[in-house]
Amino acid sequence: MDLFDHNRQNTIEKTAPLAARMRPRTLDEFVGQGHIIGRGRLLRRAIQADQLSSLIFYGPPGTGKTTLARIIANTTHAHFIALNAVLSGVKDIRAAIATAQEKMGMFGQRTILFVDEVHRFNKAQQDALLPHVENGTVILIGATTENPYFEVNKALVSRSRIFELKPLSDDDLRAIVRQALADEERGYGKLNVSITDDALSHLINVANGDARGVLNALELAVETTPPGADGVIRITTEIAAESIQKRAVLYDKDGDAHFDVISAFIKSVRGSDADAALYWLAKMVYAGEDPRFIFRRMLILASEDVGMADPNALQVVVSAAQAFEYVGLPEGRFHLTQACLYLATAPKSNSTMGFFDALAAVENEREADVPNHLKDSNRDGDDFGHGAGYLYPHAYRDHWVAQQYLPDSLQGRGFYQPSTQGYEAKIHAEVARRREAQLAAMLSTADDAPWGGTDSAPKAHNRWLQRTLSTVGAQLAAQRDKLFALAKVQRHELVLDLNAGTGLLTWEAARRSPVGGVWALAADERTAETLRRQAENLDALNRPQVVVGTAATVAESLADEIRFEVMVGRNVLTRDAAKTETLAQLRQFLADGGRLALWENIPRHTQRLYALLDASGVDADFWRRVAAAEEAIYAAAGDSMVNWDAADLAEMAAQAGFTVVQMIESPQTAEFWVSERHISRWFGDAPAGSRPSYAQRLQQMLSAAEVSQLREMFERQLLNRQVVWHSKGVFLLATV
Repeated sequence: MDLFDHNRQNTIEKTAPLAARMRPRTLDEFVGQGHIIGRGRLLRRAIQADQLSSLIFYGPPGTGKTTLARIIANTTHAHFIALNAVLSGVKDIRAAIATAQEKMGMFGQRTILFVDEVHRFNKAQQDALLPHVENGTVILIGATTENPYFEVNKALVSRSRIFELKPLSDDDLRAIVRQALADEERGYGKLNVSITDDALSHLINVANGDARGVLNALELAVETTPPGADGVIRITTEIAAESIQKRAVLYDKDGDAHFDVISAFIKSVRGSDADAALYWLAKMVYAGEDPRFIFRRMLILASEDVGMADPNALQVVVSAAQAFEYVGLPEGRFHLTQACLYLATAPKSNSTMGFFDALAAVENEREADVPNHLKDSNRDGDDFGHGAGYLYPHAYRDHWVAQQYLPDSLQGRGFYQPSTQGYEAKIHAEVARRREAQLAAMLSTADDAPWGGTDSAPKAHNRWLQRTLSTVGAQLAAQRDKLFALAKVQRHELVLDLNAGTGLLTWEAARRSPVGGVWALAADERTAETLRRQAENLDALNRPQVVVGTAATVAESLADEIRFEVMVGRNVLTRDAAKTETLAQLRQFLADGGRLALWENIPRHTQRLYALLDASGVDADFWRRVAAAEEAIYAAAGDSMVNWDAADLAEMAAQAGFTVVQMIESPQTAEFWVSERHISRWFGDAPAGSRPSYAQRLQQMLSAAEVSQLREMFERQLLNRQVVWHSKGVFLLATV
C-alpha cells in the first residue's frame, strides 16, 4: 500500500457511516448471537483455535454476518481474501485461487476466502469455487440473507457448516447504541448526546433486530439535530420517529422469507388459530405479496386440510378469489380476510390424502384385473360375459347394495378414512358400515377351509428373541424421542447427557445440536473410552466432550465457566440417595432459562415377581407371606431406590430451585423371556457390596426351605417362557 492508498483508506474510515465505523473488531466487542459464539460454542472454539472449516453465515440483514467474517480475518493466521458476489466474477475467483495456491506452495499458509452475499453467485461461479473448496485450497466463508439450502450450490452446502444468525434482541440493540454513544474514536463519545428512553425504545422497536438499521437511524438523528444552548444534542421521541419512520419487514418475495411466512400462514390456518392466520396474512399483504399467490395456497388448503369436513370451504375460497378479481386492492383485502377466517375456523380433515395411499397401491401392486362384473358390457358382454353379475345400486333400497368394487388383491383395503369432524362426522359411521358389508359380501363367496398344519418356523425362543430385540429397540427409541420432544433441543445449544451409558441420548443430542456442543458424563473410564472411540467417526469439532463422572459429581467433572441450555438423562437419579442435593448441583450448571429433561424408571412400580406365578393349589398362608415378603422390598422407607414416586421427584426438583414445567407418568409393558440366567440371579447370592438378591430379601420373612420351594415354582412355571412385564416411568421437564 503506497502513501496515497493509505490516505484514501484513512479518509474512508473517517467518513464511513456510523454502522461501518462501529463494526466490532474482536469477539469480545461482538454483541448478540450468543447461541453460536457464546463461551463453549463450536464456532467460538473454532475461531479461537484457528481451526475453521468452510462455513456459511445465514441470517437477516444487520445481524453480524460480515462482522464475524472480519473478526475471523483479524484473528486467523491464514491469509484472508474478501470478495463481494455482486461485484465479483469468475475472473476474481480465479485470481483469489491463484493467490491461495501461491501462499500454500511458498509459505504453507492456508487461505480463507470470504464471499459476501454468496447467493448472488450464479451456478457457474459457484461451480468454479467447488473443486478448490473440496481439495482444501481455500476455506470458504459465505454470508447470505437467503436460505443456503435453496440458493447455494448443494455441493458447496454439503462441504460447509451452516450457522444461522438471528435478529438481535432489544437488549442487544440497546447495548450497540450505548456503545456507539460512548466510543470517542469511532462513535459519538466526543459529543454530548442525550437520548430519552422512549426515543431509544422507538429506534430499537422499528429497527426490528437490525443493528445497521438502528445505527443508521441514530446517525441521522445526531447529525441533523443541532446542539442546544448548553451544547447538548437532545434526541427526543419526535426526532427518533423522523429518523426511522417505518419498520422494515423481513420479507423477500423471491426468497426464503417468502416461503417461511406462507408456511407459517398455512400451518396457522391448518391449526385453526385465526389470530395467527390473520397476523401472517397481514405480514404478507404489508410486504407486497401477490394476493393471487395467497389465494392459490388457500384453494389448496381448502381441499387438503378442510376437505370433506366442510365441503363448502372450497366454494367460499373460490368465490372470494373471484370477488377479489372484480374489486382489487385495497378493498380486496376483505375477501382475503373472509377466506382466511372461514378456513381457520372450519372443521379440519385431511381425508383427501387417501388418494396418495391409493396411488401407492397402484404403484406397488402387481397387475390387478378389473372385477368381471365391473367391466364394460357394451362391446363384448355377449362374447366374454363382461358386466355380468353387476348389481345396479338404484334398484335397491337407499340406492346402495353390497358388492365387490376393488380388485381381488385389494379386498379389505381402506384408502378413505373419514374424520370425526364437521360434515364427515355425519358420514363416518355409514362409510364404515358399508365398507364392512362389502368385505362380508366378498368373503361369503369363498369356501370354508377346515385345514391345519405344523409350524415349520424356527424355535419359539429364537422367534421371541428376534421379536424382543426389535421391541426393546423400538421402545427405547420411542422413549428417547419423547424425551427430546420435551427438551426441544435447538441446533445451537449446549447439551449435557447426564448418564451417557451407550450413548443413546448423546448421539441424538449431537444430531440435534450440530453447531452448539454436547458433553457426555460417563460413569467410568471404560465407558468413556468406548464413547470416544465411537465419536472418532465424527469430525473433531463435532465430537461430544466425554468426561468421567456422574450427576452427583458433576461439579468435579466440568469446568466452572460452562453453562448448558439443556441437560438430558435416563435413570440419572434412580439409585441416587441424595436426589435433591444432586439436582441442586445440576442447577448451577444450567444457563438462565435452561431446561432439565429426565426420563426415570420408578423402581417402586417394578413388576412383582410373585405376580407372574399361578398360585392355584398353593397353601394360602404360604402365598400370603410370599407376597408380603416381596411387597416389603418396595415399602422400605429407608431405601432411597424405592421410597419415591413421580410426585416426590417433582417436589425434589422444586426444592432444588427448579420450576417443574411438565411431568408425564408413563406405564410401560414389555415381553420378557425368563431364562436360567435370570432365575439364578434372582435366587443366588449377590456379590459383596451390592444390593441383596431377591432371595436374600425374601429370607428376612421366609425360611430357606420356603425360598427353595418358591424357586421350584419359578423353574416349573416360568423357565424358558415368555411373560408380560409391567413397570412405570416418568418424564420430567424442569427449567431454571
